[in-house]
Amino acid sequence: MSTSLAKGQSVSLTSGEESMTHVRMALGWDAVRHGFFGGLRGADVDMDASAILYDAAGSHIDQAWFRQLRSKDGSVVHTGDNRTGAGDGDDESIVVQLDRLPAEVAQIVFTINSFTGQSFAQIQNAFCRLVDESTHTEIARFDLSQSGPHTAEIMAKVSRDGHGWAMTAIGAIGNGRTFQDLLPAIAPTL
Repeated sequence: MSTSLAKGQSVSLTSGEESMTHVRMALGWDAVRHGFFGGLRGADVDMDASAILYDAAGSHIDQAWFRQLRSKDGSVVHTGDNRTGAGDGDDESIVVQLDRLPAEVAQIVFTINSFTGQSFAQIQNAFCRLVDESTHTEIARFDLSQSGPHTAEIMAKVSRDGHGWAMTAIGAIGNGRTFQDLLPAIAPTL
């Protein structure tokens, strides 16, 4: 059963005594397209998902994104770049093997950036969702359709939570074409 999250809400990735071991953060969006007299006949929008790994002190230690599809240890894998958002469902995904993450990784922050520079006013139906890869069950969903002039958003984070992991919806807006542009804005969310 999926949980619809609002900003700041969390969901545990531990059920009873068992923690999920493999999860997928999936991202979807559609470009705003209006016909003839309705204005905006937008071009494709290249949104990019990234996963940034942090240690307990809040230091950036690794990442997975369209220019580096795997974390250095291979526990986080970006499945590929979608440059249009066309079609239904997930457009980009990042798979995380929680049980293979180095012990130094305390948090993984997920971001979305408009690489082509269009604002969130030019996309619709944007979402991120966390899926348990072993059962293909959606655990949580977070609506990213906050329209506006921003070109990036810090979507969510997965962090160590006592004996397991938890996902927290962040929803902080920002600007930038890649995750590097968001690093200063991510720091307060850690």
